[in-house]
Formats: sequence, structure tokens, C-alpha cells
Amino acid sequence: MKIQERTGAGAGRSAGPAQPSVGDRLPTAPRERKPALAALAVLLILLGALGATTLVLQAGKRIEVIKITQEIPAGSSVTGSSVTSVMVADDSSIHYVRWSQLASLKKLKAVSTIPAGVVAVGEMFGSGSKLPAGKSTVGLALKEGQYPSGIEIGDTVAAYRVTGSSSSGGSSAGGSSSSGTDSLITGNARVSAVPEDKGSSDFTASTNYAITLTVDSDKAAALADAASNGEVALVLVPGNGN
Repeated sequence: MKIQERTGAGAGRSAGPAQPSVGDRLPTAPRERKPALAALAVLLILLGALGATTLVLQAGKRIEVIKITQEIPAGSSVTGSSVTSVMVADDSSIHYVRWSQLASLKKLKAVSTIPAGVVAVGEMFGSGSKLPAGKSTVGLALKEGQYPSGIEIGDTVAAYRVTGSSSSGGSSAGGSSSSGTDSLITGNARVSAVPEDKGSSDFTASTNYAITLTVDSDKAAALADAASNGEVALVLVPGNGN
């Protein structure tokens, strides 16, 4: 009887401690929030976006500058027909001549020959004429028939002393001829200045056309003497590159 009582008494006890059910979980401690780190991350994102935007704006900033369309001989100035405007990226290390400065640029002289197709920069021009050694400029006032039609800056021409009666056929593509005695003064003169149009002040009421030539210095005196007597005729030299 005692054995049975002990057995019955132990029948209602469990063999081990009671385990919590699967659905019951122990509470976890709340995570510590760090608002300072979140704010720093947002700030870094904003700064990165701002920097990228600034770079794009700087790369896209463009300015209107002057481009040379016709060769400018040393000692000559630009004209309205020898330049055009182009847009380029702004760069403070390059001294671009802006399109708004064209009027001022016309008062300056090319320090050396400037080829067509380049963008003008300040170093190309100066206030004085800086001709190569052994070169001089001579101004001519010519009438129609004494110069080729369509003559432009950069053209190479031959200058003749013309005596007697000149032909009256007007300005021809190759210059004028004469029934008198013609003698070559120089066969390699460079046109360094012409009026922009016949309505300019250089084209006077006497229909004289003001042209400036760059010649070898030893030819300048003879050319100037012939010009003062109205005895100069110009002939366009073929294959001068224009």
C-alpha cells in the first residue's frame, strides 16, 4: 500500500521544470536611437548633390567670343568681315576676347600673323604695330581700275608703277593695265588693311579706296612715291592662298 501511495503521489508531478510555450517570447530591450548620425548622413548626401550640381553648372557656362575668319597679317587690325562670334566654355586661364569687345579690338594691331580659324585671345594683339624685321607698311589711295575687285586683307598682290593713261575698264579681277610704261615695284606685297565697305570714311568722295600694304622695307620708298603721284596699280598674285 505504501508503494502505491508513493507512486500515485508522484504521478501528478512533471519530470522537469515547465517550459514556456512557443508563442511566448521574452521582451527585448528597445534599440537606442542616434539622430545625430542620421542628420549627418542626410547632410553628406545634400553636400554631394550640391557639389555635383556646381560642377555641371561650371562645365556648362559658356561665353560668346571672337573667332578669326580671315588671316590677319602682322600689324593689321580686325574688321567686321574678318571675324565671327562663337560660344566656348569659360576658362579664366585663357584670355578670350569677348564678342562685346569687338569695337575695342578693332583699334589694336596683330603682333604677328593670325591664321583664320583660331579663337582670338588678348596676347595676339597690341596697341602698336609690331612688324617683322625688314617689313614696312605703306598706305595707298587708289581709284577703280588701280586695284583688283574683291581685294581682302591677307591677299598677296604685285604693285606696279604705271605711267601714261591707265585703262578705264574699272577694277578687274587681276588688276589694271596701262598703255604707258609699267615697272614692277614689288611682287610680294601683303594687303594688311582695306575699308570694311565703300560707305566707310575711308572711301572718300573722290572714290579713292584706301588700302594698306605690308612690303619689304627697301620697296617702301618707291611704292610711297608712286602712290603719291597716283601711279600705282595692284595685281592679285595667283595662288596666294585666299
